[in-house]
Amino acid sequence: MKTAISILSPLTLLLFWEAGARLGLIDTRLLSSPLLILEAFVPLLVSGDLLYNTWVSVMRVILGFVAGAIPAILLGMSMGLSPLIRSALEPMIAATYPIPKLAIMPLILLIFGLGETSKIFTIAIGVFYLVVINTMAGVLNIDKIYLEVAKNFGASRKDFYLTVALPGALPMIFAGLKLGMGMALILIVAAEMSAAKAGVGWMIWRAYDMFAIEQMFVALITLSVLGYIFSLLLDWLECLVLPWKQTS
Repeated sequence: MKTAISILSPLTLLLFWEAGARLGLIDTRLLSSPLLILEAFVPLLVSGDLLYNTWVSVMRVILGFVAGAIPAILLGMSMGLSPLIRSALEPMIAATYPIPKLAIMPLILLIFGLGETSKIFTIAIGVFYLVVINTMAGVLNIDKIYLEVAKNFGASRKDFYLTVALPGALPMIFAGLKLGMGMALILIVAAEMSAAKAGVGWMIWRAYDMFAIEQMFVALITLSVLGYIFSLLLDWLECLVLPWKQTS
């Protein structure tokens, strides 16, 4: 039943959209229609233009996501386990987190130039904050009894990280990763619009520049599909790592 509803709801929206366009209730010069978008999709797919630009964006997102998530998890666990590290770093993170990541893009471009590094770094910064905050919160929420037991059994610092902090914080880490992936997709579009010659964000800007509304919608729908696929992958990984969470 849930699967049927999940399929029917977007189809119903598309039908209403197409009907509104055909009846003249929707200005197709601005919002186009599903059939016109489909007509624009086929040439972009056949020519390889859509696949190439999608691949470029996917690689940037993956590299930026990994570059931001891994140090964030390590630092978040350190902040959760060590009051000293937390006291030293938490004020700086709290002060810089509210700064819109798009606002520092000009600075990033000045430092790293217009190449791939600036785009990957922009994504990494956005992912980092969300993951480090959630990881630290996950470690701090671990019942203190587990930390005391590990300490009494002579656990090393490595044991604290791998057998106490990491397993206990995993639910919050995955929450941070999912939020970070959403942020990564937002930032890649902004980065590609401002300083790129390929990518889905660049396709959107090119379509806007040419007033090619159908091509713009193709790129937007591609982004939506990418977001859904990345979300499914993270859900699958979470089920694999935390099977007990699905049955609880």
